[in-house]
Amino acid sequence: MKEFLNEVAGQTLLRLVSRGSAIIAELLRLSAHVPAVFRLDDPAMQRKYGNILFDFKYLTNSDLYETRIEQSADLIDIDQEFRENHLEILRRFYLLFESIFKYIKDFRHYLQDLEAGVFIQLTLEIILMNGDGKQLMAESLYLYGVMLILLDSRIEGIVRERMLISYLRYKGQTELPHIDDVCMLCRSTGHSGLPGTSNAGASSSASSSSSSSDKKGAKDKYPDDYFARFPVPAQVVSMVIGRLRSDDIYNMTAAFPLPEHRSTALATQAQMLYVILYFAPDILHNQQAVMREIVDKHFPDNWVLAYYLGFTVDLSVAWDSYRAAKMALANTITLPNVQSLTSKFWARVITVRKEVRAFLVEGVLVEEYILDNIPKLLACLREANVTLRWLMLHTNASNNKKLRDLVSTGSESGKVSAAATAAGQTFLQDDVLALLLDLGQLEYVLKNVFQALLDSKQAKWQEYQKQGSERMTELGEYFSGEKALTRVKKNEHLQNWFLEMGRQIGALDYGDSTTAGRKMQQLIQALVEVEQFHQIESSLQVKQFLIDTRQFLYQMIRIVNVKEEVLITLGLVADISYAWDIIDNYVDLMQKGIKNDPGLVLKLRSTFLKLASILDLPLVRINQAQSNDLMSVSEYYSTELVQYVRKVLEIVPKSMFIILKQIINMQTKEMQELPTKVEKERLRDFAQLDQRFELARATHAISVFTE
Repeated sequence: MKEFLNEVAGQTLLRLVSRGSAIIAELLRLSAHVPAVFRLDDPAMQRKYGNILFDFKYLTNSDLYETRIEQSADLIDIDQEFRENHLEILRRFYLLFESIFKYIKDFRHYLQDLEAGVFIQLTLEIILMNGDGKQLMAESLYLYGVMLILLDSRIEGIVRERMLISYLRYKGQTELPHIDDVCMLCRSTGHSGLPGTSNAGASSSASSSSSSSDKKGAKDKYPDDYFARFPVPAQVVSMVIGRLRSDDIYNMTAAFPLPEHRSTALATQAQMLYVILYFAPDILHNQQAVMREIVDKHFPDNWVLAYYLGFTVDLSVAWDSYRAAKMALANTITLPNVQSLTSKFWARVITVRKEVRAFLVEGVLVEEYILDNIPKLLACLREANVTLRWLMLHTNASNNKKLRDLVSTGSESGKVSAAATAAGQTFLQDDVLALLLDLGQLEYVLKNVFQALLDSKQAKWQEYQKQGSERMTELGEYFSGEKALTRVKKNEHLQNWFLEMGRQIGALDYGDSTTAGRKMQQLIQALVEVEQFHQIESSLQVKQFLIDTRQFLYQMIRIVNVKEEVLITLGLVADISYAWDIIDNYVDLMQKGIKNDPGLVLKLRSTFLKLASILDLPLVRINQAQSNDLMSVSEYYSTELVQYVRKVLEIVPKSMFIILKQIINMQTKEMQELPTKVEKERLRDFAQLDQRFELARATHAISVFTE
């Protein structure tokens, strides 16, 4: 089978997934700007607009509602004013709702075409055997599930209904061909999000009252009924779940090879499984063996995950109403296991911080050290990032108070007083933030050095190759006995041997690094063995030439190992997109740190660059599909990141002016002017050493902010 992405079926699925990422970005953008009037929380708004904003009750007797408006001149004026002010935003929201419906419609149509044999020689089974195919098929279903979850958690059901009815009234049904399907998709669920999920950015006032369309007993069937409104074929869901259960579809174990890091390596699949399992509620309810397999593989040491970028879910809460899922997760969240995991990860914070700081000591991370210790550095980064991920998720995003308190205090005992809990959490969160800052700095330095090595790789290789070849040629000429002032007896055998070595070094092929690497090892061994000859052993100059040549060959071997794969692995290991929302909890600690130590700003720069990994994930498929949505989506996420950076750094100008005020006070009030003539005995008094030290310290703090 040829490349799946080069075929029509692959391109069609890729464009669909690209659309899904763009729809979610638009959903997040619009959900942050829901007009408050549609919630009718304010009594004044309720009195003014309550008679023109309707939920789906309107559909049962639209004439009655319209007659009421037409019989009141005040309501007609209010309705007209409302239309002029909100028609454009209503259009944006309707297009968003319609795009979600069109997405699932096109996905189901794609599956029908696949089953009907429209894509020649391609079936669902064949696509799921292909690397790109199984990724895209899983992502297309997963993104639809994410749309449903975010739609219900960030735009309340009653608000969706009022928006749709308002737009229907103003535009008319003839201009909205998909209005019935869109209404079915967006009908209120009576809930404000799935159990255990974070409602980052959503309105604090959840839709507590069910609309007319909610059925009695919906609570027991939510979210199963919600995900079944436009069902995906059960066989497709089952086969996708099967692939996610059995395969490492993103080959992430290459980035996290250690067995104890398996749950982190499979974290992307775990978040996809969490979402897709809602399309197969029977597995969650009844298939305990399947759920046990999923939990043992993906959730043996964690119960909080980010299901999309910074949106988190606590499985101990989310799966509480699903019998099979709850029983499978029970072993993970037993008190002894949670205590063991808590102790392990808090202990790791101390050890990995020491290791990271040891690498950050000035003069350690030079090119030679990095080239010789790539595996060691990557192992440290893996350990630190795994520890950071577990602690940030389980101390900030857990909805299970008992488990969250236990993890947050770092205590072996679950019974901790409220005061001790608060004090312990503050102390331990400082450690987590310190690890994040140090880790970001280490990754920043490594990426810069490695990128510089990659850029100059070929030039350095050729330079070392030239130097080594020239030294061998010079030694060949040395043993010819004809070179002036050498005073050495001619040795034709050594002469030819060194000249041949020079030719072999010069013939090493940069393009074939594997063969060249083996050849260089052989050349180094030969240069070690030739030192045993009496004529060479007795000549310090010749031995120095041999040592230099071996060093050049060692450098060439090091440079051969500088591959882009290391940078890719570094990027995968350093991903922190899971903390997109959680990181807000550390703003106060960051600002406090800047206030106490202005030098912290330098570390924050590298931390912000680490946070920029969130820009990569949603754009991968959009960029791959060369979609026109690239600029819009990237602008949204980059704007969000910039806003966060501004929020953290707003303390910088405040701190600068506070320090400047201190400097002015010292110079004008505390520092004494030096008179023209000073008695020798009073010179020490006018030196004002303590005040000058404080002045120098404050001036240095200001200078740090300018870097």
